[in-house]
Amino acid sequence: MQTAEIRNRWLKYFGDRGHTVVPSAPLVSDDPSLLFVVAGMVPFIPYMTGLIPAPYPRATSVQKCIRTNDIEEVGKTPRHGTFFQMNGNFSFGDYFKEQAITYAWELLTTPEDGGGLGFRPEDLWVTVYKDDDEAIALWKRIAGLPDERIQRLDKDTNYWSTGQAGPAGPCSEIFFDRGPAYGVDGGPATDDDRYVEIWNLVFMQYQIDNVTSKVDFDIVRELPNKNIDTGMGLERVAFLKQGVDNMYEIDEVRPVLDRAAVLSGKTYGANHDDDVRMRVIADHVRSSLMLMSDGVAPSNEGRGYILRRLLRRSIRSMRLLGVEGPTFADLFAASRDAMKASYPEVETEYDRISRLALAEEETFLRTLAAGTTILDTAVDETKTASKQELKGETAFLLHDTFGFPIDLTLEIAEEAGLTVDRTAFDRLMSEQRARAKADAKSRKTALADLSVYSAFRAQGETVFTGYDFLNTESRILGIIKDGQSVDRAVAGDIAEVILAETSLYAESGGQDADEGSIVGRGFDLEVLDVQKPVKGLISHRVQVRSGEVGVGDEATSVVDPTYRRGATQAHSATHLIHAALRQVLGPEAHQAGSYNKAGYMRLDFNWSNPLSLDTRTEIEDIANAKIRDDLEVTTRILPLDEARAAGAMALFGEKYGDEVRMVDIGGPWSRELCAGTHVSHSSQIGLINLVGESSIGSTNRRVESLVGVDAFRDFATERALINQLTSSLKTPREQLPDRIADLSTQLKVAEKRIAEFEAAALQTRVPSLVEKAAPVGALTVVAEAIGQVKSTDDLRSLVMSVRERLGQGSASLVALAADVQGKPAVIVATTQGARDAGAMAGALARTAAGILGGGGGGKDDLAQGGGSDLAAIPAALSAIVDAVRG
Repeated sequence: MQTAEIRNRWLKYFGDRGHTVVPSAPLVSDDPSLLFVVAGMVPFIPYMTGLIPAPYPRATSVQKCIRTNDIEEVGKTPRHGTFFQMNGNFSFGDYFKEQAITYAWELLTTPEDGGGLGFRPEDLWVTVYKDDDEAIALWKRIAGLPDERIQRLDKDTNYWSTGQAGPAGPCSEIFFDRGPAYGVDGGPATDDDRYVEIWNLVFMQYQIDNVTSKVDFDIVRELPNKNIDTGMGLERVAFLKQGVDNMYEIDEVRPVLDRAAVLSGKTYGANHDDDVRMRVIADHVRSSLMLMSDGVAPSNEGRGYILRRLLRRSIRSMRLLGVEGPTFADLFAASRDAMKASYPEVETEYDRISRLALAEEETFLRTLAAGTTILDTAVDETKTASKQELKGETAFLLHDTFGFPIDLTLEIAEEAGLTVDRTAFDRLMSEQRARAKADAKSRKTALADLSVYSAFRAQGETVFTGYDFLNTESRILGIIKDGQSVDRAVAGDIAEVILAETSLYAESGGQDADEGSIVGRGFDLEVLDVQKPVKGLISHRVQVRSGEVGVGDEATSVVDPTYRRGATQAHSATHLIHAALRQVLGPEAHQAGSYNKAGYMRLDFNWSNPLSLDTRTEIEDIANAKIRDDLEVTTRILPLDEARAAGAMALFGEKYGDEVRMVDIGGPWSRELCAGTHVSHSSQIGLINLVGESSIGSTNRRVESLVGVDAFRDFATERALINQLTSSLKTPREQLPDRIADLSTQLKVAEKRIAEFEAAALQTRVPSLVEKAAPVGALTVVAEAIGQVKSTDDLRSLVMSVRERLGQGSASLVALAADVQGKPAVIVATTQGARDAGAMAGALARTAAGILGGGGGGKDDLAQGGGSDLAAIPAALSAIVDAVRG
């Protein structure tokens, strides 16, 4: 019975009995405490706890689930999988134990031709909570089970709760006995693989409190509405009904395993370690496919990290099977074809899924190539020194330099019988993070050691006059060069200058520093950066363009008016975009950071999902409408509490003094705490052109915009491009999309025809290749390099045509090598006579691939290999001939 058929029978059985059929929820859980849906009942928890009234009295579902807490057991046992499907039936105060047990027994034991699952009653055992006499009596009456096939177990296995105060209740589990060939007698209590749990019935009937552990809590009272929560493991039932030994061999998983065997040239069932690796690949590829179909993408945190780990464990397992090249194109396609009957979205979304998977594979293969050599050498050196622990420094080098994940280092070390010094690794990681923070600060400010500023700060705060003036006369309080306080600086020097007053804005609040100069009698200083090294003090990093400047000299700070105008436009635009975001998305779209400079702004905000094109357009339209409305921009200095009471937005984590500067644009529509420079009316911003929106983490998004003149220039560039296209294509602007689509279609047709011509031309080489057949030992061999071909498919087709021309009745071997897109490839094909003589294509392809600097494999009759060294093609073909001769 196919897995999809079991699924359909389940839903029909309970649907026919008044249960609302509920589609599977996505794998990504709405519960903030869970990364994924880990059980079939998770989407129904609000109904079970009474948090939300249930919309139906009874329901059924087949829920997609992901669990990775037992990831190390995958492939080693018959039932551990990271992705699984849980068939559930639920009652929310409707029916209870008697009906739940009746449903379970009836569906399991009804013959297949009667719509049931056809299990023999004598093969089924049940466990119950040790004190649940009611359930025991029901099992005896409804199922007719004898006492010896009903086992009482304790709270650790047969009592369900959330681990917190709330609903809870005893469980009853149904097990299938696979027979004495699979283990010892004694029932489920033996915890032996012979007995496979297939169904768990949770009787949620009590309110518990004072919970200190899974088995230590107080039962406070019975629930007024008793619930039923059951789960039948779809994969477990499938492997029992399909007569295979484990869940990796069922119809929805086995095709990936078989494909891994073909790609590696291994035989499933021949070697235990290889079997485990193939099962890991089959499980992890399917899990990754399902995660990506629900929108999860590989990353370094949260859900994305778990996905990345599954993908990388698959790649690592393929390497341990001897395949070093990319395999995801084949493996994911096999999983797609196996799963699409149950989940059509894996096919409709496959292009996106495939792009993610192949990109991750390509990246990680580069990582492995660089890191594995170092790690293997370190493992050998550790063993040679008779040590059991790999140095933490080595693990850190791999992580820091090559991006080699620590969990993979741990895994490879464990396979070699070693541990890793995690204490040293964690210490080095902490030191690196501290250095990174210090380096970033140093690169950003390029300021001297902070102690040098103490004397200048003691003279008072730097007065910032830039809100009102672009030029301010002052005097030089100090000069710092190479971290030391000095009296003067001369032409060509780079130094820091401290002024008593300045009109130049120091970088802060997301706004970049002003551009400008500092001038005085006999000197001209170009301002490179303006920062606040200590609170209340502004330092100007300058290069002396001419003259000589000394402490005490009179000086004037001069802001570049064009730059300042652009900066104020960009900062005010940031406020407009923020207000527009909140208007469209709601108050939860809160600013999480920003950066703006003349002509450009970016805004980070709390949001999990990408913004649609329509949403982005709406945000942009609102912001530009506010520009056209010529809103007044006002600033006020007032107490922090008063500003917050007025509704001013404050950045989370930002420190504010007792008094703050509040900026209003159009009154309360945009009201934020901000120390930046702004326009006086919104119309002065000119134009906002929202050019980008992207993810910067699992819960944060980023929008980017050009502002003012830069926005106009970008539109002008686009207009010029459109004009060029309309002229070149002789097509009116409004018809350009259709015209370009037509050209694209024509191009694809032309490319297809070219490919057909090239393939046909390649086939004309068959006679000349056949003529080059020569005896090698007992075989007839064609071993030739044929130059460049477009794809390995073309090369394979040519090899098979030559073999066919030589005749399947002959003892013949064909090995052709070519330059495929700049990389060497070799394909080997054998006839039955050649195989009878001992010539196996898979082994010969691996031999050649080793010389080409890569890997390969396949079946005995047809196999391929590849590498990176084109110059090694003649040697690879010679190696095949030598192997045949030998």
